[in-house]
Amino acid sequence: MSTTAPQKFEFQAEIKQLLDIVIHSLYTEKEIFVRELVSNASDALEKLRHTQITEKEIFDDKAELEINVTTDDKAKTLTFEDFGIGMTRAELVENLGTIAHSGSKQFLKALGEGGAKNTNLIGQFGVGFYSAFMVAKSVKVYSHSWRTGEPGHLWSSDGSGSYEVDDAADLRRGCKIVIELKDDCGDYAQDWKIKEILERYSAFVSFPINLNGKRINTIQALWLRSKNEIKDEEYTEFYKFQSHAHDDPRLRLHFSADAPLAINALLFVPKDNSEKFGMSRLEPAVALYCRKVLIDAKPKDILPEWLRFMKGVIDSEDLPLNISRETMQDRSLIEKLNKVVTKRFLKFLADESTAHPDAYNEFYSEFGIFLKEGAAMDYTHKEQLTKLLRFESSLTDKGKTTSLAAYIGRMGAEQKEIYYLVGSNRASLESGPYLEGFKARNLEVLFCYEPVDEYVMSNVREFEGKKLTAADHADVQLSDLPKPEGALSAADTKTLTSWLKETLGARVEDVKASDRLVDSPALALNADKFMSPQMRRMMKAMKKDGADEPVKVTLEINPRSAVMKRLFETHTAAPEKAKLVAEQILDNALISAGLLEDATPMVARLYKLLESV
Repeated sequence: MSTTAPQKFEFQAEIKQLLDIVIHSLYTEKEIFVRELVSNASDALEKLRHTQITEKEIFDDKAELEINVTTDDKAKTLTFEDFGIGMTRAELVENLGTIAHSGSKQFLKALGEGGAKNTNLIGQFGVGFYSAFMVAKSVKVYSHSWRTGEPGHLWSSDGSGSYEVDDAADLRRGCKIVIELKDDCGDYAQDWKIKEILERYSAFVSFPINLNGKRINTIQALWLRSKNEIKDEEYTEFYKFQSHAHDDPRLRLHFSADAPLAINALLFVPKDNSEKFGMSRLEPAVALYCRKVLIDAKPKDILPEWLRFMKGVIDSEDLPLNISRETMQDRSLIEKLNKVVTKRFLKFLADESTAHPDAYNEFYSEFGIFLKEGAAMDYTHKEQLTKLLRFESSLTDKGKTTSLAAYIGRMGAEQKEIYYLVGSNRASLESGPYLEGFKARNLEVLFCYEPVDEYVMSNVREFEGKKLTAADHADVQLSDLPKPEGALSAADTKTLTSWLKETLGARVEDVKASDRLVDSPALALNADKFMSPQMRRMMKAMKKDGADEPVKVTLEINPRSAVMKRLFETHTAAPEKAKLVAEQILDNALISAGLLEDATPMVARLYKLLESV
């Protein structure tokens, strides 16, 4: 140490303001200072590595390019040491005393003027450094420049408004930052505490990080390597490490992009959908990095909400690695990142559905609910998402699915709509009355088994110009079929429908002859354009207004049915009995439609009918 008195400096006014912000309000978690200091150390090592290429003489040229972190629980100190570029006396004053000058900024500018851009050197050295004062009574920076003729120096401050710079002897190249911890921050002198923070934020830093002599970062940042040189086992190991998972990933997407942002991404789809098993709603799990330094482990806006099942890493060098590292105030960058990655993943799924249809269908059976959520709610990606939807249909075998595009490819020239039916399972839909007319006309109907499907279809509305239409809605118009023999005459049918309308009263909106029934006697069609049966049940469960209003149905009858021909005879010969039969026919139709809410009157009526047998 020099025998001369240390030179005292006042912090620049902006630095005083910055220190006040950092110490009192910038970071929500104090542990961030570890990430900042390791990131700065990595920057310094990267600069030294570049300098070694251009300069012949480097001070202490045998020093390893590594970062050493040392805890001392008894002394309540924490030390960060790198053997990087180091700083001269003037650079210490300039970089740590003023915010207007930054060693990293000037270094990048020098590279730019030389026509080369080393993207690993982006950083704002000196800004994140001040986060140390959140936990420090005092901070000492021992530094020796890479320049062989320069002496070493000690920069020290308690963060109160001034700092001192003194000569220091016997220093190695680089910087050693010694933090004397505040009384209430003593935990940061514990080995286990720093180990946990380093593994969370700095696991993928390029240079070795040693904590008390033991290497911490042993997993490589695979997302920055070429896909051609990475083995499947390495991807799986990385997935398990990064996601804290025990399963193997189902799908993975590894890509890089230069425009409109520089992005390196490694995304995984897990084997299983945990929400499917009734577990809590998934939290975002694609971590956001900048230059291999963690920005946010669970960023909420980096991907759409419906992609919350994804795992992995997105690294963008275009994100500012400075004071906004935690707050991420530049929303336009985040929105661009969101759009680029989402579109790329949707294209990946589209390619998978074509190249590996069986594997895609397995993925869809597990995670299709998320794509449906996106198709219904994400207008930006609605078209791409709708193409990825899959359903069983009346023309597919059980367990086999079809896309909307394939459905349209099988449509006849005269068909203008895509028909679908919502029900609990295939058997109930195929045995119900609603499919008969479509089968008779060879019209394909999509089968929707999940409660959300009704909401999805009503929000998607159309695909490639074809309207999505519920096959059980009263507005559906089907082409005429040849009239089979043995049906009630037109006049008798009109008489029967008029009598049924009068007898059933307010329970029906209308009664008419059906153009869609083949075997079944009758069916009830939803006459409410704004609320399907499934939507009504959902609203009823949520106790929403309007769910208890009377159901509006149109009853369609089959004039060829033996039941209807018998009812026509009975309605004049035994009107009381006919009335009971009419009400029972309506209730049977309501049961098939999922609209019968109270079966008590039906049970009593059945007993009356049984008495007359």
